[in-house]
Amino acid sequence: MPITVTMPRLSDTMEVGTVIQWHVKEGDTVSPGDVLADIETDKATMELEAFDEGTVARLAAKQGDAVNVGDPIVIIAEEGEDVAEAAKGGGEAKSEPKAESKQAEGSESSKASTSTATASAPASNGSSNGSTSNGDGGRIFASPLAKKIAGEHNFDLSRVDGTGPSGRIVKKDVEQALKSGGSMGSGGKAARESARPAVELPPMGAALEDNTVTLSNMRGTIAKRLVQSKQTIPHYQVTVEADMDALLDLREQLNEQLEAQGVKLTVNDFLVRACALAMHQHPFVNSSWDDSGKQVAIRQHGAVNIGVAVALPEERGGGLVVPVLRDTDRMGLRTISSETRRLAKKAREKGLSVEDMDGSTFTISNLGMFGVAHFTAIINPPNACILAVGAAREIPVVRDGQLMIGSVMSMTMSSDHRIVDGAMAAQYLNTVKGMLEAPATLLV
Repeated sequence: MPITVTMPRLSDTMEVGTVIQWHVKEGDTVSPGDVLADIETDKATMELEAFDEGTVARLAAKQGDAVNVGDPIVIIAEEGEDVAEAAKGGGEAKSEPKAESKQAEGSESSKASTSTATASAPASNGSSNGSTSNGDGGRIFASPLAKKIAGEHNFDLSRVDGTGPSGRIVKKDVEQALKSGGSMGSGGKAARESARPAVELPPMGAALEDNTVTLSNMRGTIAKRLVQSKQTIPHYQVTVEADMDALLDLREQLNEQLEAQGVKLTVNDFLVRACALAMHQHPFVNSSWDDSGKQVAIRQHGAVNIGVAVALPEERGGGLVVPVLRDTDRMGLRTISSETRRLAKKAREKGLSVEDMDGSTFTISNLGMFGVAHFTAIINPPNACILAVGAAREIPVVRDGQLMIGSVMSMTMSSDHRIVDGAMAAQYLNTVKGMLEAPATLLV
């Protein structure tokens, strides 16, 4: 008897799923564990696996179709069955079991939300942002000198991991790559031209066209959650700036020493650890507003679960998800680094599970890698706060009465005024600032 695979309920609030991409076609043989399709829910894009062996008789939904939970999406003919006959009808309805969401504290934060309300780019001079693009369309940030050297040697900057502020590629990164045999050809003007970022200008007289974009499930959920957050949570912002020279120097030393072990720490790894440790001194920042019972209360969470906002590529439907690092205050820098990379890669390539996004108690949104100097973010309910982080920029600073160039990073925390007062927010940010400016404290 043919098996009818129906649209599964992949999250506790899912009512409709969209087939983003089929990984099988009619006539393909499938086995348990094979990925049938990418399904977009109201929270994330997730893989739909086969639970039975057989032949795909009919795809009951096309790519881009929105299908109600429980409606058929694919018919599978079991071994020995006539595929053509199976394609004509249904069969025994089977679907992936409902994903059971862990009922951790603050579980509502599994829903995609965080976004920026306002943003300002740092003052730039020509190509000082160092933004270019790699062959896959991803953005690469490099200093003008690094790009010049790469151009002279016809070297692909996408092959280099930057050690500068916010992962920016600097001169020594390119020189080290070239020493290790990274040259790809001769230099010269043609090579320099090829290294310049491609700027596509519209043809003369071109005009934009009116277009209506249908909301994806995730984008619709993001819209609802952000409106809910701004309408129901009294936001306010507090900003501090941290001197990053000591941290950048320490990070460079650690990365050189740990390179052979495949460890590459980012500024964000230090920031995540500092934010997590600071919760022990400021527990109200790690809290939620609870009006679900007879008595309204503030819930201080025993677990410190840091959510890190990740932007999804357009080929995976776009949007924003927040993977969660659990018990972050008990993690070392290595663990934070590896877990953040794993979850970000999974989010962009495979899709996060409900459990990956469940239970955050504090969220960090970092746009420093895009050259953003300062911005504010919207709180990710039921968190009390979200931290918006800009780039570590080299600017003129005064230290010990002397004018010099220093690396400074701006941090703006949006807080729920029902839980966190202005003084509380300032004290928390100054604790985080102190740890970042004395980064050796983050190693123990």
